[in-house]
Amino acid sequence: MAKVDWTALRKKTRRFAAAAPAALAAIGVAMAASSSVRPDIDRRAESVRQITKGDLSDKGLQAIAARMDPSQLALAIRHDPALRDAALYGLTPGWESLSLGGKPSLDLGASGLEAQKLNAAMPAAHALLRPAKPFVFKPATAEDRRRAVRCLTQAIYYEAALEPTEGQEAVAQVVLNRVRDPNYPSSVCGVVYQGAERITGCQFSFTCDGALSQGAVDWYWRRAALVAERALAGYVSVRVGTATHYHADYVHPWWAPTLSKLDQIGAHIFYRWKGIYGETAAFRQPYSGREPRIDEARFSKPRIPLVTPEEAEAILAEAAAEGQTAVRTVEIDGQTRVVGVVSLGGRMQPTREQIAEINQRLAAYETPAKPAEAAPAEPAPAGVTPMEVEEVGRPAT
Repeated sequence: MAKVDWTALRKKTRRFAAAAPAALAAIGVAMAASSSVRPDIDRRAESVRQITKGDLSDKGLQAIAARMDPSQLALAIRHDPALRDAALYGLTPGWESLSLGGKPSLDLGASGLEAQKLNAAMPAAHALLRPAKPFVFKPATAEDRRRAVRCLTQAIYYEAALEPTEGQEAVAQVVLNRVRDPNYPSSVCGVVYQGAERITGCQFSFTCDGALSQGAVDWYWRRAALVAERALAGYVSVRVGTATHYHADYVHPWWAPTLSKLDQIGAHIFYRWKGIYGETAAFRQPYSGREPRIDEARFSKPRIPLVTPEEAEAILAEAAAEGQTAVRTVEIDGQTRVVGVVSLGGRMQPTREQIAEINQRLAAYETPAKPAEAAPAEPAPAGVTPMEVEEVGRPAT
């Protein structure tokens, strides 16, 4: 019978017991690693390896692209750093014929019922509404403050005097958003009167159409001034956020489809820039604190060329005799415009003879005509007894 070396056995047992915790821990880690969910990046890398068989040349990339649907392929192309092609996603139909030279202005396009139909067909992108930060108003001097308040009040009054208070607040928000937009001047008066020195470039029509020559109605002016003071003090119109453009609902400017429609308040429809330029962080331009001096007497005179009805008729007749038109299409500041003869208010002024004729026709229309005398009734045939007939519902004469 073999003799057991109990001393050696006890030493081996002690060594095994000392190593057992470490071994069990290693086994546990291995089991946890094998049962944990692999990161997405590992699975994507494995999928790419299987599809391309390790070949990342053009052939391998073509194999990956062949498995993508159109939307996935468009996303991949859009984010490919090696490609410098223009991104054509999200553009308005007919984009290739649009002239985007310069900044979109408030020029009018279609008008009337046609414009209202076009505006109604454009859905509002409420999901693109971004909050605007309160305006930081730190004028350099008291005179700069007075000028800023007056310019903003003028914009609110002449653009939205009859609009609800919420609509006036939105107009003020657009002006102050532009002050903080690097695409526009960094002062309130600079934004409001931008382009006013040109007959084709004013951003707000009242600065170049002679509206300033009309005296303001006191109550409406004070109402607009309160809105202006509140906006400069930091009030934010939450319904329009970072909007930089607006127009009345009875016109449809050429630039409307190039921007994102946000909301309509009263008669005005508000828009923001598309993409990152309409995000809150893009409005980073600081207020200059200095306001330019505005020559209101100069801007009170309309700078749109007008002619009398007689001059317009003579020019039109001369052009017609030569087989030409009295207007022409030109490109100004990158925008296509129709220029030429502009009549007073776009209407022909009637002569005295025409007014007399119109009044005569109105008088004839308003004078009730005498009822025609009824023809004598024929005698009833023999054997027929005539009877009185009562017409129910007929008005008495």
